Amino acid sequence: MSPTNWLAQRITERWKIVRLAGRAGPGLVAGLLLINLALGVLPVLFVVATGVVIGRVPAAVQAGVPSSEWTGLLKVFLLGAAAFVAQQLLAPIVTLLRELAARRVDGLLLEDLMAASLRSPGISALEDQDTLDDLRNAARQLEFGFQSPGQAVPGLFALVARYTALLGFAIVVGVVFSWLAAAALVTAVLVFRYCQRGGLRKYVKVRFDTVGAHRKLDYVRGLAVDSGAGKEIRVFGLLVWLRQQLREAYDLLLRDVRAARRRVYLWPFIWATLWGLAVSVAVFATFGTTAVGGLSLTEFVLVVQSILGALRLSEYYAEADSQTCVGMYGYEALQRFTDRIDAAAPPAAVRAAPAPISEIRFENVTFHYPGQATPVLDGLTLTIPIGQCTALVGLNGAGKTTVVKLLARLYEPTGGAILADGIDIRAYAHDEWRARLGVIFQEFARFEASIADNIGFGSVAAKGDRDGVRQAAEAIGLGDTIAALPNGLDTPLARHLSGGVDLSGGQWQRVALARALFALRHGTTVVILDEPTASLDVRAEAQFFDEFAALTQGATTLLISHRFSTVRRADQIVVLDGGSVLEQGTHEELMALDGRYAGLFSLQADRFVDATTGVPTDTEVAA
Repeated sequence: MSPTNWLAQRITERWKIVRLAGRAGPGLVAGLLLINLALGVLPVLFVVATGVVIGRVPAAVQAGVPSSEWTGLLKVFLLGAAAFVAQQLLAPIVTLLRELAARRVDGLLLEDLMAASLRSPGISALEDQDTLDDLRNAARQLEFGFQSPGQAVPGLFALVARYTALLGFAIVVGVVFSWLAAAALVTAVLVFRYCQRGGLRKYVKVRFDTVGAHRKLDYVRGLAVDSGAGKEIRVFGLLVWLRQQLREAYDLLLRDVRAARRRVYLWPFIWATLWGLAVSVAVFATFGTTAVGGLSLTEFVLVVQSILGALRLSEYYAEADSQTCVGMYGYEALQRFTDRIDAAAPPAAVRAAPAPISEIRFENVTFHYPGQATPVLDGLTLTIPIGQCTALVGLNGAGKTTVVKLLARLYEPTGGAILADGIDIRAYAHDEWRARLGVIFQEFARFEASIADNIGFGSVAAKGDRDGVRQAAEAIGLGDTIAALPNGLDTPLARHLSGGVDLSGGQWQRVALARALFALRHGTTVVILDEPTASLDVRAEAQFFDEFAALTQGATTLLISHRFSTVRRADQIVVLDGGSVLEQGTHEELMALDGRYAGLFSLQADRFVDATTGVPTDTEVAA
């Protein structure tokens, strides 16, 4: 990198921190600037005062106490003492202001990060690995306060104090002794600082580039403390394997870091040390030659103290270096994350979404997930009649859940369009369209909140409808479960919370279904259930479909399932294969067709036929 480009890059980095400092507030910024300027001037003033005091001691002692020499000595001593005391008084104040500024900026940046995470109307950006890496880096730095972006703001002002002191010491050396020596001294310090900060900057970049290794390490450590994985790790004797995985993850993380640390620190530090040593020897040798018979005691002490004070400023700055280097990498990650989220967001639509009255139609829809070339849906054309129950069935990977995600606009089609009564749903605002849908995914959310909230989240605006929550719960078969809970509907569904409990998989699934039913009672016109009964046995599943069909009579429902026998009551059954419609019709029509549906239906039904008698079991009869 050329010197011009290097300087431009450093100025750009500093300017970013200056702009970020504005978020701390003008009063706080002004206070930090003034105090750090004072902290830069006071050490120089103390050195000058002590140098003058030492130089005047012989004359003051010879003249005695009641003399002008003694009075002058006392005044300068008091000035030096005042400079020293002022430093001690300002130190805790500046620490307080630094922490306040950092917390204020980090708080605002954390809000920005959360807003960006929630601003994306879909989830495609949040499943992109580069985007997630930036999110992880930004969140980690905001949580780790010592090296956060907010700490970069007071860190920059701390540099003002340090370099003000360096300038002051150089001026003293230049005025009293030699400007050439002062320039050489400043150059030596800046070379040390360049190697120190440049090495730190390169080292930090290496650390941030190892995010993939960090990801693996976090995963393996998570396995070690996860109670769910812990059972199988112990039962299957995987402790040795897990320790090996931890060791390999750490080695992967530290391998590049160790090599980079030697490259960016060791040799640059050696060369900087040799340069600094040469400059120091030259300055002191020249000064020693000149000082003999050429400088007064005051001048001698001033120059020696100023040289030593300047050389001490070539060290690592604990209050500034890591903060301005590491913290700003976190800030840049936050900016990249925000830019990626905004770039992935489609143009905002403001059109209100009316309730569909005729049909929802997938028109030649093609879709592939980010980073994948093979389409999940390939020219899918599908009509979902309003007011009827449509079931989507198919083998794993057929594209059933993808249909739900596209319908909920968590993703946008790669090609084709989804039409509601002939209008592309992309013309509607996301929130407006989603207000028409009640979706329960197979991996539904289990909120660590009360059972009332878990159900009421189906329609947040009506969450306070306790009677509606209770009715939805009872309709889905949760009445006895709620009655047995210690605090009824107000019982938290998390064992670690006070008075909380955990539910079985089947009970949790009924909570999710009650959430969908509550949404239907409060304005949702389309209910989508993606594998809604995966935690129920076949008998309970068949009973559920009978009950749910009665509860949603006249509503538009879309049921996703891989169990063919339990969706035969749907008004329309669609068989997906390879991302497109293979067969479509009622249960009777598809059985008469004797195609894929009929074959898979018979295959699944045979699983529930008693092998010895050939008589269908109770489960199959119920189905």
